[in-house]
Amino acid sequence: MDIYEEAVQYLESQHVPVVAETDVLEEDVFQEEAVSCFLSPLHSESLDFPDTPTLCSPEEMLERRLVVLKGILESEEVYLRELEALLMPMKALRASAGTSQPVLSSQQVQTVFYQVPELRDMHQSFYSGLKARLSAHCQTESSPGEEREMNHSGFKLMVGDLFLKMVNQIGLYGGFISNYEEAVEVVRKCTHTDHRFRTLAESMMSNNNGSDKTRTKYTFEALLYRPLDRVTKTTLVLRDVLKATPDQHGDYASLQEALRLSRSFLSGVNERSQSKREVTLSHGVRRQLMRDGFVVDVCEGERSLRHLFLYTDLLLCTRFKHASRGKQDQYRFSWYLPLAGLKLRWAADQERTPDAHLRLHTIRTKMFLLRQQLQHQKAGSRGVSLEARSRKKLEQMELMLLTHSPVYRLELHSPSGKSHTLLLSSLYELEEWREAVHKLTTDNIETVPPDLLTLTSACVKLRMTQHPPLQSSSAVEDEEALSGTLSVAIHSACGLQQPACVYVCVEVDGYEFYDKQAQTHSSIHTLNPHWDQELSFQVDGARDLRVLCVSQSDGQDDAVLGKASVQLESKTLNKRWRRQTLHLGQVEVKLSLKYCPHPLEPPSSTAQQQPVFCVPIETVAQQEGVLVPHVVRCCVEEVERRGMDEVGIYRVSGTTSDISVLKATFNTNLREAVTRLRSAEVNVVSGVLKLYFRELPEPLVPTELFQSLARTLDIQDTNSRLVSMLSLLHSCPDPNRHTFLYLLHHLQRVSEKQDINKMSLMNLATVFGPSLLRPPVVGVGHDGPTVDISQEVVVQVQVVFWYLQCNNLPEAETSLQHDTDAEDETTHL
Repeated sequence: MDIYEEAVQYLESQHVPVVAETDVLEEDVFQEEAVSCFLSPLHSESLDFPDTPTLCSPEEMLERRLVVLKGILESEEVYLRELEALLMPMKALRASAGTSQPVLSSQQVQTVFYQVPELRDMHQSFYSGLKARLSAHCQTESSPGEEREMNHSGFKLMVGDLFLKMVNQIGLYGGFISNYEEAVEVVRKCTHTDHRFRTLAESMMSNNNGSDKTRTKYTFEALLYRPLDRVTKTTLVLRDVLKATPDQHGDYASLQEALRLSRSFLSGVNERSQSKREVTLSHGVRRQLMRDGFVVDVCEGERSLRHLFLYTDLLLCTRFKHASRGKQDQYRFSWYLPLAGLKLRWAADQERTPDAHLRLHTIRTKMFLLRQQLQHQKAGSRGVSLEARSRKKLEQMELMLLTHSPVYRLELHSPSGKSHTLLLSSLYELEEWREAVHKLTTDNIETVPPDLLTLTSACVKLRMTQHPPLQSSSAVEDEEALSGTLSVAIHSACGLQQPACVYVCVEVDGYEFYDKQAQTHSSIHTLNPHWDQELSFQVDGARDLRVLCVSQSDGQDDAVLGKASVQLESKTLNKRWRRQTLHLGQVEVKLSLKYCPHPLEPPSSTAQQQPVFCVPIETVAQQEGVLVPHVVRCCVEEVERRGMDEVGIYRVSGTTSDISVLKATFNTNLREAVTRLRSAEVNVVSGVLKLYFRELPEPLVPTELFQSLARTLDIQDTNSRLVSMLSLLHSCPDPNRHTFLYLLHHLQRVSEKQDINKMSLMNLATVFGPSLLRPPVVGVGHDGPTVDISQEVVVQVQVVFWYLQCNNLPEAETSLQHDTDAEDETTHL
């Protein structure tokens, strides 16, 4: 009997049944997929997960921690069985290597099983230690006659040293990973050339739980891939344990260190794997893959999702065909452009047609409803099949949205006259592609005509991105992702090398139910742009915020001056503004963030802005989510920016037609209105502010306070009069009170320059008094004596005048509290 036959019998004696040849042949492509996974970054997204726990209480965290640890123990048991199955034929193959007809040579045996025994021993030690401690903990918990609190017993369960010991030996995986491709090549070659090895390989099965009905089939190649799959999950496992570990737990420091070491190891592996993304063509030319990803290709007005590959000397566009069951992913050639002389231009696409808007709204609404169904199905007990169908539908909807929603055009122009247009939904991603191409084209390289068949076929193995960026493809929900309203206030920027008209673009990720991109208005031509503009996003599943500073140029492409990505963490964001300074290269952008979690409403089909003039101030404040309407803030800030030295500011009227145009713009498009303010005459700006208060349906100071305020003017003692007036002010609705205080503080600042602008407190009170305070209308049910009509204007002016004289006016709160209560920090990126 041959050695290989003895090995097969040995496997069968261990209750590991032999696989039918047809079953194995259907999995021949697995090793190609494994190589592809190996060459892709090893779950690099896991490197950015936050380390701190987010559960509600230590007791809940400890309960969750115990569940996580038991799950890890079960997965370790499965993994050890897989390693044992992989090692089963090793002894027989080593014995065969010493015969006259070896199945594998000694060198080949060493290559195939390199570091596998050491990995098995490392995980066996970890598994035994974890099992012993969990068993002892469970016995302690179930001991009768003892009353213990959950948090006490949970704190006594210490496992951090076990994880740290295992991670300190994680370098064993480095040798396995470096050897992996060669090992797979030996297995592949011998499987096709030696029937004895093929028979042995087909016998390798892993038994999950000893039941014949639940045995999982593995080819040799599949078992060789298991350590690669396992090491990529190390960081995720450690993150889950750390998230469920209170920071006062004795394990916390050890787990943090283990997570740091694991991340460092995977980062090093990813860096080394970059050099492996090469393909050797038939004529000896080697091309290295620098970047790849999914884009929308526009051809004759039709949009198609394509997989784009950037090699060292060319761009290759392919059609991606996802693998069906038992098959391999495939790529079909679409087009290519040499990088030599390639010119790139980008711009925002034209406005969408009403039909396009309707189509996107329909897709988003369906996605929103499917997402809700998924959440209900998770909470219920109807099984996984219904959830899988809903998730599949959601992925299909998201693919349609990914194809039809992008608005940024990247035009590629080759010296040969060939041109192609790509669409991307993210300016940040577009800039990354532009930078990567520009870096390669600066060398002015000449291309060698590619072997397109070989190059396209190699994409499966070389690709770094395997799937379109679909939020719905993640089966695991991230508890730390944001769901609700995220507000971003862009304040100012500095560090420009020369004066420019600059705007800031902000992007968020998550489900695409709502718009995920917004930008400020363009600043005036300056070295120190200033916006103080708030951008608001409805988000579901948001984890990252991207910020770009862009210089606007007439007749030329806008230039991205710098960009940065910020990780969003629900534990550090709340309803109060948190101020940050982002370093986008040489440009610093000051911004504030706040986050309000809440259930989301279905996406709205219309994004029409509601009017603000001739509308009650409480209504405007509610629809804008502020205390002081934007029109008031924008006009006040613009006057303070360039109108404080203007003689007769608020007394000299601006052009009526210009004021009417700005009023109409504020009613329809706030962003455009703020842009127009920058170039409008300052007296027009002040005129818009006066007009807003004059056209309020109800005066800013409620009518019912008119009589009471009039009576306070009869109080002889100055201090008593002011105390009484301030007391009456507290009875006003919040938007009225804060807007009134905001305006009073502004007018006080204006009067500080009365030597220049000739606007004293009395002048300002005379201008604004009749608009801010109005007497009740006779016969509408107002009780009490009325003020003589000849005295109405006197009361209006005097009340405002006395408020303006108050030196201790309360501070006004607006939608942006960054000057008073925001946490200030600097983020270097």
